[in-house]
Amino acid sequence: MLCFDQTKPLDMIAIGRLCIDLNANEINRPMEDSSTFTKYVGGSPANIAIAGAKLGLKTGFIGKISNDQHGRFIHRYLEQKGIDTSHIVVDRTGAVTGLAFTEIKSPSDCSILMYRDHVADLLLHPSEIDEGYIASAKSLLISGTALAQSPSREAVIKALALAKRNSVPVIFDIDYRPYTWSSREEAGIYASIVAEKSDVIFGGRDEFLLMEYMINRPNASDSEIADRWLQHTAKLVLIKHGGDGSIAYLADGSQYAGSIYPTDVVKTFGAGDSFAGAFLYGLMQGKVISVCQNMGAAAASIVVASHSCSDAMPTLEQIEGVIAAGSRQG
Repeated sequence: MLCFDQTKPLDMIAIGRLCIDLNANEINRPMEDSSTFTKYVGGSPANIAIAGAKLGLKTGFIGKISNDQHGRFIHRYLEQKGIDTSHIVVDRTGAVTGLAFTEIKSPSDCSILMYRDHVADLLLHPSEIDEGYIASAKSLLISGTALAQSPSREAVIKALALAKRNSVPVIFDIDYRPYTWSSREEAGIYASIVAEKSDVIFGGRDEFLLMEYMINRPNASDSEIADRWLQHTAKLVLIKHGGDGSIAYLADGSQYAGSIYPTDVVKTFGAGDSFAGAFLYGLMQGKVISVCQNMGAAAASIVVASHSCSDAMPTLEQIEGVIAAGSRQG
């Protein structure tokens, strides 16, 4: 289905958001009643890269960090996880690190308060994208939030073009965050530009509908959504349905319904990133799609049971343990 060039030294390079998650320690209460938070590295592409590295993938990152304590914290953390940071650039304009304060009112009622003004990751410039580095990878992971503003969006589009020129499969995580965009229409337009040239597309149903609004299909079915992108370059479209699992659509017309594994949920965020990391690991190991979905679902069940996202990304042994225990739902 997908050809990953095994002669290339890096399994996956991610590009996009690097930020700080500040998760409330006082759970089961609103944020205004929380007084202490624990700091973690955050950002969907960072989490996916960390998840892949934890499972044994050789991952790298293209991004920009602030020239301060938060930036140094992110850089050091990624290096400690074995992620290649040679193409993470330090901003010199005084930009800051994006902050995400998380609120955990209950296992099903969680929210994120984001601070995204003048953040370093959105200042990544096209001139800072190196073709040789992208060509050294088996795959390129693009996060949709990096398309929200210039010059980051142009840097991503350049990286996409270079990946296509060097036959590097492109994985697109739509990752829609409304507080970063000026409008849903803008998000849908730029997401569509990248989706048309991507080999694998991940997203929740609501995220895919962003792109359907552009062609006046706000009520498109999952199969209609998948068919649209499979007619372009996509070979796999995966639509996530949260607690109801996922559906993977392939270019050969086959589809696979994924289930979930029950767990003691602490919070809901982090599930999608852990799912993507484990799914992509399975895909790059040549696993069949149903096995990749099981791996992703097992990883998600582990992360939502933890206070953190990046720190909780599971090992292969942990994922296999959840799968062996069984009791899938959906």
